[in-house]
Amino acid sequence: MGVKGFVEGGIASIVAGCSTHPLDLIKVRMQLQGEKPAPAHAPLRPALAFGSHPSVATAEAAIHLPRPQSVGPISVGVRIFQTEGLAALFSGVSATVLRQTLYSTTRMGLYDILKQKWTDPDTKLMPLARKITAGLIAGGIGAAVGNPADVAMVRMQADGRLPMDQRRNYRSVVDAISCMAKQEGVASLWRGSGLTVNRAMIVTASQLATYDQVKESIIKNHVMADGLGTHVTASFAAGFVAAVASNPVDVIKTRVMNMKVVPGEEPPYAGAMDCAIKTVRAEGPLALYKGFLPTISRQGPFTVVLFVTLEQVRKLLKDF
Repeated sequence: MGVKGFVEGGIASIVAGCSTHPLDLIKVRMQLQGEKPAPAHAPLRPALAFGSHPSVATAEAAIHLPRPQSVGPISVGVRIFQTEGLAALFSGVSATVLRQTLYSTTRMGLYDILKQKWTDPDTKLMPLARKITAGLIAGGIGAAVGNPADVAMVRMQADGRLPMDQRRNYRSVVDAISCMAKQEGVASLWRGSGLTVNRAMIVTASQLATYDQVKESIIKNHVMADGLGTHVTASFAAGFVAAVASNPVDVIKTRVMNMKVVPGEEPPYAGAMDCAIKTVRAEGPLALYKGFLPTISRQGPFTVVLFVTLEQVRKLLKDF
């Protein structure tokens, strides 16, 4: 019974991940807008510059002036298509498949197991607090398992925005993971894992708990029957809640995972908190919601495809 939940969740997650991959890629590109690496010999990163020393002012001007103009998701998508071709919208899709296979299969399966254990046998219902707790546990474990694929996916999606001589040019997710392990050490595969775990806990708790809660409320109050309409409505609600809750962590996660660490040089960010502080100082608090439109645009369809597919897979496998 437990294995069945992993299979059902895995199939639904892979279908949803692949079908919404271009939106996820656009989201990553938008989250990196405004991020400028420091020049090789900059005396001080402007995010930490509080004085008026000329060298600091020069470094700040070199890094942040002129500031690149942020553009919307449609413009980003069109630019990718025009400059990199249609195939670029699916850059890193192999990493998406691996990520969903590891991360989403684990979180969906664990959530299903906890849901079975914690559901009241008489009412057949599970309290919201338990749903949230189950989501936090399942999301955290799933993220820890899938972090290498997550790092690879972010890098492959972001590669096209770099100058040709700075691109990593990974051929596949296997090549990406292999290169990272060889060039940066095995530990690099879990770079940003704390952020990945935190984001996954937030997403899974808000997404799965909201879906189950809204679905139960709709059916209980006889608004709609347990069918496609109910599944789509509950999915959109779950996607919106998950996007609002997770976007700030997602922006920091993307930047930490994508940063290029040169041996012997100080990395752009010392960690998640350092990245958050530098991002807010350099670009303002709203920078934490960069990519929100494609996030909600992707999270909505992703969640709908995920749960509608999941419900159909459950029907197909109900006798197994």
